[in-house]
Amino acid sequence: MKFYFFHLMPYADLDLSYTEKYDTSWVKLPNTYYDREKGHALYNRYLDELEFADTLGFDGIGCNEHHQTAYGMMPSPIVIASALSRRTKNAKILVLGSAIPLRENPLWLAEEHAMIDTITGGRLISGFVRGIGAEYHATGVNPIWSHERFHEAHDLIIRAWTEPGPFRFAGKHYHFDYVNLWPRPYQQPHPPIWIPSQGSQETIEWASHPSRKYTYLQTFSPAAAVARFLKMYRDQAEKYGYEASGDQLGWAIPVYVGETDEIARKEARPHIEAFRNKFAKMPFEMLLPPGYLSMSSMKRVAAAKAGMSIDMTLEMLDEQGMFIVGSAATVRERLAEAQKQIGFNHLLPLLQFGTLPHDLTIKNATLFAQQVMPHLRPLGEPKAAAA
Repeated sequence: MKFYFFHLMPYADLDLSYTEKYDTSWVKLPNTYYDREKGHALYNRYLDELEFADTLGFDGIGCNEHHQTAYGMMPSPIVIASALSRRTKNAKILVLGSAIPLRENPLWLAEEHAMIDTITGGRLISGFVRGIGAEYHATGVNPIWSHERFHEAHDLIIRAWTEPGPFRFAGKHYHFDYVNLWPRPYQQPHPPIWIPSQGSQETIEWASHPSRKYTYLQTFSPAAAVARFLKMYRDQAEKYGYEASGDQLGWAIPVYVGETDEIARKEARPHIEAFRNKFAKMPFEMLLPPGYLSMSSMKRVAAAKAGMSIDMTLEMLDEQGMFIVGSAATVRERLAEAQKQIGFNHLLPLLQFGTLPHDLTIKNATLFAQQVMPHLRPLGEPKAAAA
């Protein structure tokens, strides 16, 4: 198994009483709740945490893209990845991901990723996402065209990375008379591509296609839903005529490690409950706007996200496999069992969540790196396949 320190960079100093007036921290929450001095401190704190993860031996450090929300202060993951590219030496830098349908010029994204890949000497992993439904409210892009724009932007970026230029690209949504990328990516033919998703059937079918075989990452879902969606990927690969490997499957989940189960639960409780019940909560129509998913995918994703509107305790999150908490031994056992049942080789533990302060984030990351990762690294193929 491989491990990636993933960070959302939430506005952890948010006045949580905002829920007395507003039902979500996404799009509609007035930015008067933001304090520039606190934002300055948080950005630098979070960069310190990501850089520290590099020294702990994580295989990668990850950032992502969200707009107009206290849930994650990374409207541009490129800025964060750029800052990390010169301050880290070993870990892969995961941009998980760039919301390519929201871009009016996907070539700029191709250039930015190529720059980071070149600066780091090939340490970039490029994640492509459509962006969750809230991003379409924030950017004004019509979600009906989400899939079309995603596929067309993807094709343009791949051609820009791999084909000598200049050449012409004429699509339905994007048109360029000159595609002639400078610089080209350091990794050849291009950086690895990962596809984070909430479980769209169309995304799974597309990512698993033999011409791509992209790593599919299930994010922040109950364990049963994770198992179901990753099985869908394996089943689809079988339909295509090949066996998907564990390296094509990943899982992102909040994790907290303490000296004992009791200490871990006590330290994590207010922060994971704030993460789930404050930062992550959004109205259903904002999460899944009309046209964003097909009807069949809408039903599946809606079922997996059915509990989004209700508050959940640590115990509820733990029971549903949406949060793993406990001593190092407990966390190792839980993750080993999940890996055995599901067969993923990439784990992205969210080791800072909600209002979790810096000292507990450093403690959590250190315990995870020193007492969990070494025990789980040997798991995965070929042993998992034999089992």
